[in-house]
Amino acid sequence: MRAAVTTGRAGADAFEVTELPDPTPGPGDLVLRVAANGICGSDLSTAPFLPPGVVMGHEFAGEVVAIGPRSGPGGDTDFRVGDLVASMPVRGCHRCRACLAGDIARCPSAQTLGLGVLPGALAEFVVVGAAESVRVEGVDPAEGALVEPLAVGLHAVTRAAIAPDDRVLVLGAGPVGTAALHWLSRGVAGEVICSDPSPGRRAAALDAGASAVCVPDEVTGYVEDGFDVVIECVGKPGMVASALDAVATHGRIVVAGVCLSEDRFMPVAGVVKEVSIHFVSYYTRAEFVTAAAELSSGAVGSSTLVSAIVGLDAVGRVFTELSEPNDHRKVLVAPAVE
Repeated sequence: MRAAVTTGRAGADAFEVTELPDPTPGPGDLVLRVAANGICGSDLSTAPFLPPGVVMGHEFAGEVVAIGPRSGPGGDTDFRVGDLVASMPVRGCHRCRACLAGDIARCPSAQTLGLGVLPGALAEFVVVGAAESVRVEGVDPAEGALVEPLAVGLHAVTRAAIAPDDRVLVLGAGPVGTAALHWLSRGVAGEVICSDPSPGRRAAALDAGASAVCVPDEVTGYVEDGFDVVIECVGKPGMVASALDAVATHGRIVVAGVCLSEDRFMPVAGVVKEVSIHFVSYYTRAEFVTAAAELSSGAVGSSTLVSAIVGLDAVGRVFTELSEPNDHRKVLVAPAVE
């Protein structure tokens, strides 16, 4: 199979397309022919730290082409060859407390896909766990890759515990921010404001359900006494401090952005306001299933979330573009695209 693998180099040369053996399924496995894989902000942060030869990609969907023996974990899941499936990019032991609660990412022996542990989906085929997979129906196969970022947004909004008429600020209108805005627009929040420096992404935020948008410099003066909830979706140094500046007394901050650099903020800002801060990642299996159902229902338009679909040969170029200021929404990589 063809796959885009890391090279250990920088820029557009950070990936190369090579031939790898076609995968075969073990007990409890499914092999998917990848329809599309979304490029995530965390991919951009993680790629420079990975050794050569890694197949990245953790936001994906594809067609089932092979099913392993049903005696393994998740073997009782009734998948058939030809099903369109989205899969959580993490595999658990299926026995621990976290797995039994559906919080697979917190399994002590969890194995991630696309981050240097198990191969990801920037390839023609990927092996996934049946127990971590869900059918997606009624959508273009490539759109199935949106289940994962929708689940990330749902998890952040769920953790925020939105109360009726809460004033909510979303920092960042990238894929996670727009996913959070989608769920906020379908809930009980009052005013939902999104801040982003990019005009194109501010437009995406309005498409996703924001009440209004602004540039970062306008955030602190937007409401007189601060926002009840701030959801940080940027993942860069300084964003926690920005959230503390913007949040109201007794407010709640949810940090969903993945920042891999050292950051600083003044704890006294949170102490004085008695702010609650939640750092979140991934989602539960139930949230993943809910995101798949939302996509299958037609409630999410791909034009709202997707700005481009490219082939494997464009991976290095697109990673470079997305690492700089840009107006992109979600970029999908479809191996069938030349």
